[in-house]
Amino acid sequence: MALSDSFQQLKDFDISDLDFESIGVWPFPVRVILLVLVFCALLGGTYYFHVKELGAELDRVQMQEVKLKQTFEQKAFQAANLEAYRAQMAEMEKLFGALLAQLPSDTEVPGLLEDITELGNGASLNIVSITLQPERAAEFYVELPIKIVAQGGYHDIGAFVSGVAGLPRIVTLHNYSLSSRGNGGLLALEIEAKTYRYKTQED
Repeated sequence: MALSDSFQQLKDFDISDLDFESIGVWPFPVRVILLVLVFCALLGGTYYFHVKELGAELDRVQMQEVKLKQTFEQKAFQAANLEAYRAQMAEMEKLFGALLAQLPSDTEVPGLLEDITELGNGASLNIVSITLQPERAAEFYVELPIKIVAQGGYHDIGAFVSGVAGLPRIVTLHNYSLSSRGNGGLLALEIEAKTYRYKTQED
């Protein structure tokens, strides 16, 4: 009976008669419909202002989780290979020390010049001049060019160049020129030898 009365009230209800000041005397079905609409509006507002923001935060956290997992895998790999890395570092330090030993210091440059002179004399070359050029600083080392002018036979020059290349110190040869002197097949050699030393903090 009450249900049929409610439907009858809803049928007889005119929406133009709505007055929010007298909402308490509205027909029961209308109040129920209004309550449902308000509840749906609250749900929609809650989703839009809170749940949607939580979803975006969840997406950010999930992306951060993926990055953290990748970082963890990398660090776990490094930790697992730590001993191998240490062995490689020790080997590199050993090789680096051996290379540094081949780089002359300032006090060894006169000895290097003596070695070059002895090689020239041993190859029967006439060493005309050996001139130190200005140093050139690079990132990790300092380069010292040495201009050498000598005279001798073709094979003598070859023996001299081979001897310089076999020095225990690092010496490289650059910018050479050969010209004939016309004196019994003698050749004039001009060549730039470069030696290197380790760059210190003072440099």
